[in-house]
Amino acid sequence: MLAGISRFLTRRRPPFPLAATASAAAAAMSLSSTAGNVSARPISPDTTRVAWVGTGVMGQSMAGHLLSAGYALTVFNRTASKTQGLVSRGASLADSPRAAAAAADVIFLMVGFPSDVRSTALDPSTGALSGLAPGGILVDMTTSDPTLAAEIAAAAAAAGCSAVDAPVSGGDRGARNAALSIFAGGEAAVVDRLAPLFKLVGNALYMGGPGAGQRAKLGNQIAIASTMVGLVEGMVYAHKAGLEAISTGAAGSKSLELYGKRILDRDMAAGFYVRHFVKDLGICLSECQAMGLSLPGLALAQQLYVSLMAHGEGGLGTQAIILAVERLNNTSLEKKGE
Repeated sequence: MLAGISRFLTRRRPPFPLAATASAAAAAMSLSSTAGNVSARPISPDTTRVAWVGTGVMGQSMAGHLLSAGYALTVFNRTASKTQGLVSRGASLADSPRAAAAAADVIFLMVGFPSDVRSTALDPSTGALSGLAPGGILVDMTTSDPTLAAEIAAAAAAAGCSAVDAPVSGGDRGARNAALSIFAGGEAAVVDRLAPLFKLVGNALYMGGPGAGQRAKLGNQIAIASTMVGLVEGMVYAHKAGLEAISTGAAGSKSLELYGKRILDRDMAAGFYVRHFVKDLGICLSECQAMGLSLPGLALAQQLYVSLMAHGEGGLGTQAIILAVERLNNTSLEKKGE
């Protein structure tokens, strides 16, 4: 299903305007072109230093693929212990996003929330853009706010650098297997130049200018949210009806393939955190309000996930939505005696 969504989004780039002013967007594109010319050599392990900020569930695997490919890697994470796996393999440890950027030609961000993206990228004292040399590229792979992506692109251009918003889909398994879908927004030439790095973590799809990658990912999240509601409702119904499975025929889906067994095994470990999904769906709802869109399925899914937060379950994986539906029905799929 996700591949189909990606093809749809690639064919039909989001038509709605960025929140940044037209003049700011034009300036960003013009200045980023200049920055791109400063460092036009091909990207390779021999010519390109890379930094990675955010080595959590997905970021550690993604950064690890770059390290395995031979790139000189500098890493930073607010919890330094989460970088030790990469450092033990040869990565250098920086004490701030600024220091990481100063040691790199391309810096990737994979953090949690838009507020984290803002401080990591734009803080004048410790942010990545304050340390990135002219001609450098900042790539934000966090799912974040499209308007913030446009703001970062403009700030990067003003510094003689480039910025790409490149959120991903595929979860922890996709990160481990280098099989993520990457929704890239920014200057097309910069995205093309990043191809040697993107291909190490997945398949990059160019969506349009600054913020377009984020909007494409939000469309992906809307589809996943409603699919997850349908998945767990079908599983609860099958359980109450005494059925063994609903995985064949039209009921089969990528979400069922990824999460069905985890749910039945009561494995709620996070491949993607509930708290981050709530963040994503909140951004989706804000975008919909600004666009005058009513998406009731999205609103319902968001409320079910918010209920998990209320129960202290924000650190579980998105498959934990089964717990919310079980509570509504005073039932459980958990096998007796286990």
